[in-house]
Amino acid sequence: MKFKFWGVRGSIPSPGPRTARYGGNTTCIEVRTDNDTLIILDGGTGLFALAQSLIQNKNGPIHANIFITHSHWDHIHGLPFFSPLFIRDSRVRLHGVTDPATGNGIEHVMGVQLQNSYFPVSETQMDATIEYQTLNVDQPVMVGDATVSNVVMNHPVIDLGYRVECNGRALFFTGDHEPHYNIHPAEHPEHAAYEAWIAARSAAIDATARGVDALIVDCSYTREEYPAKRGWGHGTFDAAFALALRTGAKTLYCTHHEPTRGDDELEAVFADVLARHAPLLGELKVVLACEGMEVQLD
Repeated sequence: MKFKFWGVRGSIPSPGPRTARYGGNTTCIEVRTDNDTLIILDGGTGLFALAQSLIQNKNGPIHANIFITHSHWDHIHGLPFFSPLFIRDSRVRLHGVTDPATGNGIEHVMGVQLQNSYFPVSETQMDATIEYQTLNVDQPVMVGDATVSNVVMNHPVIDLGYRVECNGRALFFTGDHEPHYNIHPAEHPEHAAYEAWIAARSAAIDATARGVDALIVDCSYTREEYPAKRGWGHGTFDAAFALALRTGAKTLYCTHHEPTRGDDELEAVFADVLARHAPLLGELKVVLACEGMEVQLD
C-alpha cells in the first residue's frame, strides 16, 4: 500500500512563493492499495491536481472511492473539479457520514456545491456514474482489498478519522481534530461526567489509530498559538506527537499547515517542536508533509 499528499494546507488555499516548497493546496491524500484500488481521503483543492494525474495516466475507466472527513469547504471544494466526473465509464463513489445536527447525508455535500448559483454544471450533466455511500460510525467497510474504519474526532461539525488497512499495513488520518478538553470548570456539577466522556472518546480514537505505519495528523498550531484558537477544532504539533507516541505509530506526518505560515516559518516551528521532543521519540519518525510526497508502506 502507498499514499501520496496532494494537498497539505488547512482552512483556505494559500498558493504563492511563500508556500512553494510545501504547497498551498488544501487537504487531499491519494491511497493505493496492493491491488491498485484508489482511495482518496478528502477533496480539498489538491484533488484537482490528482484528477489531472489520473487522466494523464489513464489506461481504462477511472474508479475512485473518495472518503470525506467532514463538510467544511477546505476539505470538499475540489470535488466539482474532479475531472473523472465528466468522463463516461468512470465511477466515483463518495463516502461520508450523516450530519446528526442537520440530518444531511453525504450526497448533500455535492448537491450544495452543484447548485446553479455556485457552479455552472449540474450532476445530471456529468458523465460518470456517481454513487453515495453513507457510513455508519465505528463500522468498517471493505473497499477493494482494503478495510476502511472510522472514528468520530473532535471538530465543530461531525468529523471522521479514517484508518485504511491492507495486508497488514495501515495508515490513519485524523481529518481536522482538536484534542478533547473539559468545557466545564472543576467545580461544575457536570465536570466529572464530561471528563469520563472525554476519556471514552479519546480511548476510541487511540484504539482506531493504534500501531499504524503512518499517522497523518492535523498540526495547525504551535502550543503558544493554541490558547487563542481553543474551540476552533484544530490540533497542535505537541498534541500530534503525544498521539503518535501513545498509539505506537511508526511514522507521524504533520499536515493541515496553517495558511498564513510560510515555508520558512513552518520549518522553524517544526524544528522547535522536534528538538523539544527528541529525547522522547525512540523509534518514532516524524515528517513534515508536503505536496507530492509519496510513501510506500512496506
